[in-house]
Amino acid sequence: MAFDEGLAQLMRDDLAGERVTERKMFGGLAFLLDGHMVCGVHGGGAMFRVGKANEAAALAVPGAAPMDFTGRKMGGMIDLSDEAAADDARRGRLMTLALAFAKSLPPKEPR
Repeated sequence: MAFDEGLAQLMRDDLAGERVTERKMFGGLAFLLDGHMVCGVHGGGAMFRVGKANEAAALAVPGAAPMDFTGRKMGGMIDLSDEAAADDARRGRLMTLALAFAKSLPPKEPR
C-alpha cells in the first residue's frame, strides 16, 4: 500500500532540525532518531511511537487510535487518520510526544 508523499513531506518539515533518518518499513516510510522510530507514514495516515506512558495523552487527540497492523494493539504506538494528520495542531501534539519518547532512549549502535 502506497503512502501519501505530501504527508511524508509535512512530517519531514515537522522534524527539521532533528537528527532523523528515513527508512522504508511497514509498507510505508518511518522516521528514526538515533535508530529509534519516532513516527511514520503509511497508506492510511500516520503513526507515532509515543511510548506506553504517553498513550492516554496521545489517544485524547481527535483522530488518534491505537496502532493495529496485525490485529493486535501495538503498545505505545498511535495511528492518526489521514484527515487528522493533515491538521498541524493534532499532528504536532503527537510529534511532540513521539520526539520526547525517542529522546528518552539511549542511541542504538549503527548496524
